[in-house]
Amino acid sequence: MGKLSYEKSGVSISGGDAWVETIKSLLAKHPKDKNCVGGVGGFAGLYRIGGGKCLAGCTDGVGTKLELAKATGLYRGLGQDLVAMNVNDLVTVGARPLFFLDYAACGRLDEKILAPIVDGVISACEESLCALLGGETAEMPGVYAPDGFDLAGFAVGIVDEDKIIDGGDIQEGNLLVGIESSGIHSNGYSLVRSALGKDGLNVALDSTPEGWDETVAEAVMRPTRLYVKAALAAIETGVVRGMAHITGGGMYGNVIRVIPKHLDINVDFCSWKRPKVFDLVQSAGIDEEEMRKVFNLGIGFVFIIDPKDLKTLEEALEKLGEHPAVIGEVIKCSAPRE
Repeated sequence: MGKLSYEKSGVSISGGDAWVETIKSLLAKHPKDKNCVGGVGGFAGLYRIGGGKCLAGCTDGVGTKLELAKATGLYRGLGQDLVAMNVNDLVTVGARPLFFLDYAACGRLDEKILAPIVDGVISACEESLCALLGGETAEMPGVYAPDGFDLAGFAVGIVDEDKIIDGGDIQEGNLLVGIESSGIHSNGYSLVRSALGKDGLNVALDSTPEGWDETVAEAVMRPTRLYVKAALAAIETGVVRGMAHITGGGMYGNVIRVIPKHLDINVDFCSWKRPKVFDLVQSAGIDEEEMRKVFNLGIGFVFIIDPKDLKTLEEALEKLGEHPAVIGEVIKCSAPRE
C-alpha cells in the first residue's frame, strides 16, 4: 500500500494557500473600503459600522464529509458541522454571533435528507446563541446528480473595535491552551475517504473496531463541536490574547495565522490524547507529518494566553465542562516568516 496524502486524494493545501495570495493580489488592484478592518486570510472579516463597533463575517461549508453522509445515511450532524465551521471561526476575533444563513444546492430536493440537516442547523444556532435568519435552497438538475448536494453557511457577529482579538498582544513565552475536538470535525475528508475506502483499508463503515464503543460510521460522522460558549466565557476573563479554530491546515497552520510574524510556535503533540479514529485513518499509510498538516488530531480550538493567566482561563473553561490542556508555547522565530 503506497503512502496516502491529501494531495493524492485530490486536495492541495499549498494550492489553496496560493489561491489566497492570488485573491490578495486582485484586491490590491482596487482601493480598500475604509471601513474594512485588517485584510483577507483571517478567520473572519471585520467591518466598521460606527459607534465603535464592527461586524464580523465569515462563510464556509462542510467539504466532502457530504459523501460519507450519503454512504452512512447520517445527515443530521451536517447541520451542526455547517454552523460550527462558521461560528467557531467568527468568535476567534472576539465577536459574539448574531445570525446565521444557510445555502443548500441539490440535484433533486429530498426532504428526507435536507430536513434533518436543517433541523441540525436550527439546534446548532440555538446552542451558539445566534438566530437562523434565513437561507436558500436551490434545486439544480444538470449541475448536480439527483442525489448530489452541497452546503454553505454564512455567519455574522458583532464586536467592539477596541476589543477585537487579533493576536497583536501575543509575546514570546505565551502558552497555547487547547480544548478537545469531538473527532475529525469537518476537514480532511477527501483523505479520510481514501484511507477508509478501497484505495486504503476498505473498512466496512457499519463495523465496530476492537476496543471501540461506536461504529466507524458514527466516529467519522460525529459533528464538529460548537465552541462559541467556551470562547465567549474565555473572552470575558480578559486574558485571551489570540484564538484559533483548528480546521484545514492542522494545528500549526491555523494557530500560526494569529501569531505575529516575528514569532513562531512549538506544539507538543504528545500533550493530549488522540481520538482512536485518527489512529484508524493513519493506519492506512499516512505519515505523521501529513496527519499533523491535515487534521485537528483531537484539539479543536486554541487560546493563547500569558502563563500567569492560566488558572483564570482554566477555571472559566472548566465551569463549562471543558478540559483545557497546555499544548505548546510561543517562541522566537528562527527565520523570518512571510
